[in-house]
This record gives sequence, C-alpha cells and structure tokens, in this order.
Amino acid sequence: MRARKHHRQLTLDQARSPDGRHGGWRANAGRKRKPHAISHSTRPDFASRFPQHITLRIAEGIESIARWFLMKTIRECIRSAQKNTFRIVEFNVLSNHVHLIVESPDKDARARGVQGFAVRLARRLNFAMKRSGKLFAHRYHARVLTTPTQTRNALRYVLQNRKHHGAEKRFHKTWFDPYSSAPWFNGWANPLRTTMMWQQDLVEMASPTAKATTWLLTTGWKRLGLLRFDEAPA
Repeated sequence: MRARKHHRQLTLDQARSPDGRHGGWRANAGRKRKPHAISHSTRPDFASRFPQHITLRIAEGIESIARWFLMKTIRECIRSAQKNTFRIVEFNVLSNHVHLIVESPDKDARARGVQGFAVRLARRLNFAMKRSGKLFAHRYHARVLTTPTQTRNALRYVLQNRKHHGAEKRFHKTWFDPYSSAPWFNGWANPLRTTMMWQQDLVEMASPTAKATTWLLTTGWKRLGLLRFDEAPA
C-alpha cells in the first residue's frame, strides 16, 4: 500500500515568495500584465494650459459612422458635451474612429467629459442606426499637447485626417472635410470657398465646437504658420 502523504498548511509568511512577488513561489505566478491596457490611475496628469488630442475607436463589426445622415446627431452630441471643465474645440469623424481636440483642467475632468460624450453619442447613434450594444471598442487614447509644434501637427492631423486615410485620392486644393470641424476652424491660411450648396450650409450653421481658451490653441501654434488646404498629415 502506498504511503499516504501528509499535507502541512503554510502560514501566510511561509507561502509568500522571498522576493515579494505576487502569486507565490512558482515562476511567472500571478495575474498576467496586460501589455496594451493602461489603468486610470496611471494616466499622467497635466497642466490646464495644455490641450489634448483624444481618439475614440469604434468596435469591430460596426458599419461606418461617417455618414451624412448621422452627422446632425454627432454635431448635436458635441454641442451638448460642452462644459466649463471640458470643451471640444475641434473634431473629425472617420468610419471607425473619432478624433477630438479638447481642453480640460485635469485628467479627472477630461475623463468625465469624454465618458459623458461617449455615452451620449453611443446612445444616439445606436438609435439612429437601429442597433444596440457597445459602440466604442475600448478606452480612449489621449495625448497631451505641450508645444506649438505638437499642437499644429495635431490640428493638421485631425482636420485633414481624411487625406491621411485616402492618400491615393486627389483632393481639390480648396477642399475641406464636411465630417470635421473644418467649416468653423479659424486658422486657415485662406478663406473657405463654398462652391457647393452643402458647403455653404455648413459654413452658415452654428458651430458645435467651443472656442479655444488655451494659449497653444489660440496663439501659440499660429506662430508656425496657419494651416493650408493642401496640407496633409504626415
């Protein structure tokens, strides 16, 4: 007959690994780190004078949200999201993601502002698209803009992003993106030309975006030159 093993219960101190790792003595024990996830606690804080570039991505399998009949709803959500502590200054709506240039005093105010906007937008777009469920894929990506160069590059990237994704297409030299805040942007090197009825309608429409208040968005980036219609994101 095989001898019966006698198990001895270890104390917490005995079970704890000698180097203080979580998960015990076994190599690679414990919960695995998620390489692409960033916890709320690790988002760096920033000074209120710095604007931010936000990217919200749509979940896979959802049809494009960059459709003309949805833009009225999207612009209304942007207008409703404006607060003293969270301002959407510029935006662009692509098929599977949304770019925003925002101002907020700190990361908590930004988180509340982005979350409120995302919830409102998801609810309204789901209704318009006759669908239900999650609209956004995961947490938003945020980049703090701390210099005039970064700010100008971000504005160019957001407002001209459709040129970035459609590099093989030919855009007219006076073209501006109707799915963005380009019609109300006050930093173009030349006046907008409205040769089409839809262009005139957009220009005459009340802007859904908020006026910038930070020095980088009102003055700083312009010292490097106003944006030209023929510029494309790098």
